Amino acid sequence: MDSKDSTFKKKEKLKNKKVFEQLFVEGKGLTAFPLKLLYTKTDFDDGINIKVGVVAPKKKFKSAVKRNRVKRLLREAYRLNKHVVFNKIEGNFAFLFLYLGNTMPNYDEVDGSINKLLEAFLKKESHEKKNTH
Repeated sequence: MDSKDSTFKKKEKLKNKKVFEQLFVEGKGLTAFPLKLLYTKTDFDDGINIKVGVVAPKKKFKSAVKRNRVKRLLREAYRLNKHVVFNKIEGNFAFLFLYLGNTMPNYDEVDGSINKLLEAFLKKESHEKKNTH
């Protein structure tokens, strides 16, 4: 994988309000503490397979500086681990990474959790695909 593949472009950001709401209503969830991944199958017509959003709760992090730091860590960990799922799935998905912890995370724990979540997502999706065909 070359360095061009590990970018997080603007097009890969999840911004559609309807899709965000859809994630909370009908999205499937996987948890690897301190993160939770909500995902749902969607239709994007811009050639991007996966769109990603990150959330750090205001209730746990009152300071916007801390919330933004958590979100930066989540985006960075996803950027470096997205190769795990990128060419191994069919269809389009919306991902939302929620930070569940109460304390400021360090990069290693976020990175490990994101990796576990992406692996679990692949396992679950490939398992569901076998059962539907």
